[in-house]
Amino acid sequence: MPLLLVRHAQAKARKEWSGDDRLRPLTGHGFRQADGLVSIAAEFVPVTRILSSPYQRCEQTLRPLAVRRGLEVELDDALAEGQRADAVRLVRELAGQDVAVCTHGDVIVEILVSLADEDHVDLGASPKQAKGSVWVLEGADGRFRSADYRPPVVAERV
Repeated sequence: MPLLLVRHAQAKARKEWSGDDRLRPLTGHGFRQADGLVSIAAEFVPVTRILSSPYQRCEQTLRPLAVRRGLEVELDDALAEGQRADAVRLVRELAGQDVAVCTHGDVIVEILVSLADEDHVDLGASPKQAKGSVWVLEGADGRFRSADYRPPVVAERV
């Protein structure tokens, strides 16, 4: 049962956004990446739960998958930007569940470091974390045994 660890899709640049950063939305390209996430997740049936950082760009990244699966996007502060230790703890609690989790680049790095250092998971020579990408994490009981990187897919919007 894989856990899908998703980095949010491309959002508007911070320097081009004057409002609350929690409300910074995806770009058109980011919405196409979010649509592409549905095809990546299709390999992993079922995804029975979807959790997101409360930042709009993360929720928007998971929205197409949630709609396709008939699930709600659950917002969790532990996945917010800067919540590294809380996010690691949450992801470990979710090990072995069919869940998709969306968070931020700084948090993804911390989770991957934890998997490599504590669980001795091989992340490859140059672990990536492109916006809209997915790490497929296999594990159970708070520990992980493998991690497989999937680059972002950009879908055509209809």
